[in-house]
Amino acid sequence: MLKIFNSFILLSFFMLGSTFAEILKPNETIVPKKVVKIQLDGLKKNDFSYKDQGIEQTWEFAHPTNKIFTGPLDRFKEMIKGESYKMLLNHKDHKINEIFSDENKVIFEVIVMDSEKKYYMFKWQVEKYLKSGPLQNCWLTTMVSTPISMGSSI
Repeated sequence: MLKIFNSFILLSFFMLGSTFAEILKPNETIVPKKVVKIQLDGLKKNDFSYKDQGIEQTWEFAHPTNKIFTGPLDRFKEMIKGESYKMLLNHKDHKINEIFSDENKVIFEVIVMDSEKKYYMFKWQVEKYLKSGPLQNCWLTTMVSTPISMGSSI
């Protein structure tokens, strides 16, 4: 009986591991704030299931025009790990506040507390993809500003 129980636990562990590794794909039912949340949650746990999973998750929701300037994926990974955006990796907390929206664009103010408990503010813009194809009507990130340092927490 113990052998069956141990096998069940081991099997459950592997099944959970494969679930965590799934990268979410854009679809037209995902609202703008959720797009930003998916990206930030991924970056918060960047290496949770495998190395750079969070960066890859963020890449999935990058607008194709953005990918031209930031890609390919390996170059995008280097950019996120660079001085301008490294505070997003494995950060402790984030808050997302909508500051502008129209039918095709939404801009958020994002406050991130990094792993050293320093705060940074970003403008995070998503736009509806209007061209035909698999991404049509999906909300995708078109711009993330450079961070503005807001100091340390108490």
